[in-house]
Amino acid sequence: MNRAAMFVLVLVTLAACGEDEGKVPTEILAADVYANRCEAPRKGEDAAGDAFPDKNGSLLDEQLFLRSWIDDTYLWYLEVPRANPKMFDNTLDYFGILRTGVKTASGKDKDQFHFTYTTEEWLALSSSGTTASYGLTWSLLKSTPPRQIVVAYVEPNSPAANAGIVRGTLGVTVDGVDVAAGDDVDTLNAGLFPDAPNVSHTLVVRDPGATTTREVMLTSTTVTSVPVTRIPLAAPNDKIGYLQFNDHIRTAEKGLFDEITNLQAAGITDLVLDLRYNGGGYLVLAAELGYMIGGTATEGKTFETIHFNDKHTTSDPITGAPLTPTLFQTTTVLSAPTGRALPHLDLKRVFILTGPGTCSASEAVMNGLAGADIEVIQIGATTCGKPYGFYAQDNCGTTYFAIQFQGVNAKDFGNYADGFAPTTGCDIADDFTHQIGDPAEARLAAALSYIATGSCQAVAARSSNPLAAIDGVVQKPLWLQNAIKTR
Repeated sequence: MNRAAMFVLVLVTLAACGEDEGKVPTEILAADVYANRCEAPRKGEDAAGDAFPDKNGSLLDEQLFLRSWIDDTYLWYLEVPRANPKMFDNTLDYFGILRTGVKTASGKDKDQFHFTYTTEEWLALSSSGTTASYGLTWSLLKSTPPRQIVVAYVEPNSPAANAGIVRGTLGVTVDGVDVAAGDDVDTLNAGLFPDAPNVSHTLVVRDPGATTTREVMLTSTTVTSVPVTRIPLAAPNDKIGYLQFNDHIRTAEKGLFDEITNLQAAGITDLVLDLRYNGGGYLVLAAELGYMIGGTATEGKTFETIHFNDKHTTSDPITGAPLTPTLFQTTTVLSAPTGRALPHLDLKRVFILTGPGTCSASEAVMNGLAGADIEVIQIGATTCGKPYGFYAQDNCGTTYFAIQFQGVNAKDFGNYADGFAPTTGCDIADDFTHQIGDPAEARLAAALSYIATGSCQAVAARSSNPLAAIDGVVQKPLWLQNAIKTR
């Protein structure tokens, strides 16, 4: 598994296997020629009962598949180095160099999302939203000593929830290693981010508002994410809808359908959509959510148009379909029964809470609505900046992700590689001293202020506690920091 959550960045060492180019063809054929020709073919059936497509092949076959696939579909294929595959003794290292090294205007890598999963793990993640964890999401406030890590949110009925861990809980030690200053980062990473079920670790934590610590034993399990939560607000804000939306995963479709239906029935007049921890996922859900917010004002209009590289200007290189604008999606497509008409709020504006981890499909919601003249009032921090996306590509038991397209809205805008900045006066840091949905939580408080007064006003820290006004890096799986198209 590619683990996004690490205190240190481990650089991969490229293993050389010699430079004999005798077996490397001078002309690389279409990717389909090399597809499913595997060094170690899988036997039997996958989780869906389908026979694996693998055939006997070689490491070079798998590498040539990657080279051909990248040359054909990668958005910046002309910027990829021409490395000899024989210099690499595995596909992961070879795939790692098949990407652009160009930087954005702010100095960030233009391509920050080039990664893999085992196909088995990808299918479990993408189809059911399940993953091995304690059911908590950490926010890394400071990654170098003295480190600081705090819980951003907790899944209901998870091991973390059952242990009384809530938003704002600080990690103090992991299996005896000090979080702030410990040198044993392997123990810290293993205990904070378990990558298998039924693994137990002892954490010392400090609860919000507490002056003392406590010890908890947490055992990882297969946790099913609850990606959508509606939090009712009390009067005088009871006509304001509040949704926390954390992941554009398949199971979110039903959650969005149900909760928007409830808000529609309640006759809300404004919506606060909390995307601060939503790194992305399936683009079709973004198009659905845009329609559920804007309703009739968006029906039949362009949500997003995607552009591939200059080899594919008229048709989608993966599906072969003609390139046409993606409209705001008015029916369900991911969950049974498909084709149900979506509920809609018919709002002229929406308040979106953002953070540094608001990325990709979440940014597409914002960009798509703005392109349809739905006012987006952004409160929080600048988003991650990823107007790009891809299809998942399986081969020989590994699922590869490489950027293949850029999205633009109905006004042909998609140049936000350095992120969307908050609405003027609404740059509000995260507030870990209050729970999500608490009207006193800084970002929600700013939204309620804007609804009442027309501006965010100054939202002061509620105490001297530094957790009252701070942003961190939210640790999410890499695929949930992206925009993914379904075939």
